[in-house]
Amino acid sequence: MKTILVAEDEVSISAVLKAYLQNAGYRVVQAFDGQSAISCFHQSEPSLAILDVMMPELDGWRVLKRIREHSTCPVIMLTALSDVSSRLAGLNGGADDYIAKPFIGEEVVARVHAVLRRTEQSRRMEEEKAKFGRLLIDWRSHEVYLNGISIEMTPRDLSLLLYLAKHPNRTFTRDVLIQQVWGLDYFGSDRAVDLSIKRIRKLLENWPAEDGEIKTFRGVGYQFHVKK
Repeated sequence: MKTILVAEDEVSISAVLKAYLQNAGYRVVQAFDGQSAISCFHQSEPSLAILDVMMPELDGWRVLKRIREHSTCPVIMLTALSDVSSRLAGLNGGADDYIAKPFIGEEVVARVHAVLRRTEQSRRMEEEKAKFGRLLIDWRSHEVYLNGISIEMTPRDLSLLLYLAKHPNRTFTRDVLIQQVWGLDYFGSDRAVDLSIKRIRKLLENWPAEDGEIKTFRGVGYQFHVKK
């Protein structure tokens, strides 16, 4: 069950929001001033926050700013101000959506659904890619970019790089790499691993050492080494 933080100083409005969101299957945490909103945010780690702009102690803009210092949690601003400048201020300040009062409960729920859906899609896209400094690997398309330029590799070399990169800072013996990349039915020499590593290093020669490197551990194997 996803948690929604509702920070609204008007008790009646907060109660309405809570009722609609709970009926939609969300767990709701309430705060009635800006300072409490920040405390509740850190304690509950919500999936989304709804912030009223006009709150005592800290207004919604300042709460949003504090949240954005530490989190990318989606935020919907709620306010009686409906002019374009206020809406742009919220969006430029890091808000994901903006709802003006008076509102319809079903609309708020629909906006929450939409923002969470967009956020989850964005996170999935990020998970499909990994960046190691200037080296970008797209797991889904099996593409590798260095300094924004696509690196062409043989299928075997690419498979080896992907396997090592998916397990950063772990050392693998040649035998393990043969099994995982070449397959159990491979009967050639394990020197194939050395030659593949040599080709990969050549293609990634412009990858700065401070970003990462493929290390050789003599007598042991290879490691895709990156700084933690």
